[in-house]
Amino acid sequence: MKNILILGANDQIAKLVRDRLLEETNDNLTLYLRNSTRIQIKDSNRESIVDGDVNDTDKLIKVMNGQDVVYANLGGRFEPMAQSIVTAMDKSNVKRLIYVTGLGLYHELPKKFEEWNESVIGHDVMEDTRRAAKIIETSDINFTILRCAYMTNEDKIDYELTEKGEEYKGTIISRKSIADLIVRVIKNPKIYEFSSLGIDQPGTDGDKPVGY
Repeated sequence: MKNILILGANDQIAKLVRDRLLEETNDNLTLYLRNSTRIQIKDSNRESIVDGDVNDTDKLIKVMNGQDVVYANLGGRFEPMAQSIVTAMDKSNVKRLIYVTGLGLYHELPKKFEEWNESVIGHDVMEDTRRAAKIIETSDINFTILRCAYMTNEDKIDYELTEKGEEYKGTIISRKSIADLIVRVIKNPKIYEFSSLGIDQPGTDGDKPVGY
């Protein structure tokens, strides 16, 4: 049994991960989010809800105490949130982090897809995302960064992974596939240690995401 802290617990992927952890493990879950009224306890013996902002480092330190794995699925300005997470984990002596972000952190996409992605997301947003990832990668945290392709709600689990330094492959990925990988790492935190993984659906390579 492990203690799992989910940051951004109202996210669609986080909800999928939560449900699977409740069904498939005996782990205890702390659900951290702004406006905690948006979710309800499903298992009062194993879940607790904390209303808080990830940028509130002091609060994050308190909720980090006793956690085994931190899983972050966040939106907004990423650099300050990444710094707050790393600081809180250091202060609380929590070492294992799963951090979900987007693709293109290292200019690892094929050239035409890279140009399309940068223009759609915006250079400033991409640079914020890259700075956040660098904060995590240069810390002493045992991280797994997931660089996700464009997400779909397809009812399927089908994915391939690329390591940092390899060219990214596909353009889309189902949220169920991302959740599956997260659950695998939570169940076995020894896999994909100190890794930055691209995750995509096989056979979806292209100059822009399928369907765009």
